[in-house]
Amino acid sequence: MTGRLRGVGVGPGDPELITLKAARLIGEADVVAYHAASGRGSNARRIAADLIPEGVIEERLTYPVTTGATDHPGGYEGALADFYEESAARLSAHLDAGRDVVLLSEGDPLFYGSYMYMHDRLSEHHETEIVPGVPAFTAATATAAAPLARQTDVLTVLPGTLPEPELARRLADTDAAVIMKLGRTFPAVRRALEAAGRLEHAVYVERASMDRERRLPVAEVDPDTVPYFSLILVTGDSLNGRRSRDGAVTEARTPESATAEAELLVVGLGPGPDHWTTPETTAALAEVDHVVGYGPYVDRVPQRAGLTRHSSGNTVEIDRARLALDLARRGERVAVVSGGDAGVFGMATAVFEAAQDPVYRDVPVRVLPGVSAVQAVAARAGAPIGGDFAVMSLSDRLKPWEVIERRLRSVAEADLVLAVYNPASRSRIEQIAHARRILLEHRDPDTVVVVGRDVGREGETLLTTTLKELDTTTIDMRCLLIVGASGTRVDPAGRGWAPRGGWWAGIGGSSPVVSYSLSISIRRVCRASPL
Repeated sequence: MTGRLRGVGVGPGDPELITLKAARLIGEADVVAYHAASGRGSNARRIAADLIPEGVIEERLTYPVTTGATDHPGGYEGALADFYEESAARLSAHLDAGRDVVLLSEGDPLFYGSYMYMHDRLSEHHETEIVPGVPAFTAATATAAAPLARQTDVLTVLPGTLPEPELARRLADTDAAVIMKLGRTFPAVRRALEAAGRLEHAVYVERASMDRERRLPVAEVDPDTVPYFSLILVTGDSLNGRRSRDGAVTEARTPESATAEAELLVVGLGPGPDHWTTPETTAALAEVDHVVGYGPYVDRVPQRAGLTRHSSGNTVEIDRARLALDLARRGERVAVVSGGDAGVFGMATAVFEAAQDPVYRDVPVRVLPGVSAVQAVAARAGAPIGGDFAVMSLSDRLKPWEVIERRLRSVAEADLVLAVYNPASRSRIEQIAHARRILLEHRDPDTVVVVGRDVGREGETLLTTTLKELDTTTIDMRCLLIVGASGTRVDPAGRGWAPRGGWWAGIGGSSPVVSYSLSISIRRVCRASPL
């Protein structure tokens, strides 16, 4: 019979916090294993030292690297991967010989612990058991004597190694937080807390439950003294009731203190990278008190002290608009954000629709332009919208498919370049195929089609194909399509462009018949697309 592997949590430091089960299994083990840094003792072994029986086999698993500096060909991750493989082989040899192995883990084995990497490699072929332990953050909470989360507060556990802007965003968006893995990351973590407006109530705890335990406000910590065995607590109470459970903010400024309604801004962030956000929008976002929008767009706004974020789902545009208008009525400075341009299938129309309610009569609304997705894709592709073009969305959530189909036919008959937003989604997989069939009724099968996916973001792709070769099964909501007109050209480098002569440049000039046909098509577009 093979031995059994036990991942045993020994708690945060105080030996009295080891569970009875953990103590029993340590005393019964044939092999006690533990991780340790090179040149230093194992903290897990120190905690459990009095429980390790005489004569037991000990396996010290020494990390080859802890700071990230290594000459391993696979870098830091490669060095650790090899280390875990070697460590697993050492423990496997004991298990295969019938010995029970207890692998000690500080805190809890499955909470930022090294045990899990052994579990991944050994559990498939050996019997395993996991004994939970008291994690460091609960010991730190007891040390701080501050309730971490109450009732429906959301608690977020964050590694201090996150990029500073991401850490600030997550701190601003949660009720309570635990920040682990400090040490050299402390200065960036402190700046992130300040940007999120959470520094004042953040508590630093060092070596929780150990002899040299220390606790003080984060603002008073000397960054040069912060060890790895430290963490930061941001309690739900630190919000002081600012955020209600629906994500709205309670009266930051009371109606009495607000002298007049503040201006409501509706801004486009551009289709992806920060450098596509206009300076005007960046300056405006630096001045507002609140940002309202669809979650992924709100996430793109840098967090800073004094900024409150209001994220929501993708189908509640009017509710978002009313929230923003209500905040502006109370005198708050508010920005509603959209991707691309807010006026192109964005939040601008939803805001103006909600603003028709007489209660918002005195709230000024201003729209700031942004780079639209069609502009971004067209620029990547060359100049396919250099002449007349139409823009349509295939989403039938707010309008019947019959209307979309009628407009598609009119645009196709008019021989306009067509930019297609929202071509498909998980619940709408047939519309793009149907749109392709309609276009083929009026367009040459060799008509140029550009498919841009995630343009401006990581994983960007651009495909130039034809209407007959377009594989509609590969299209999703991350795509924007540009369907060329008869005059659209593609140069040897694959760049699409529209001749400056306009629509008739593709057919060698105009004639009375052509002009008549064009006027009929334009009238059809106007009839099919009422404002």
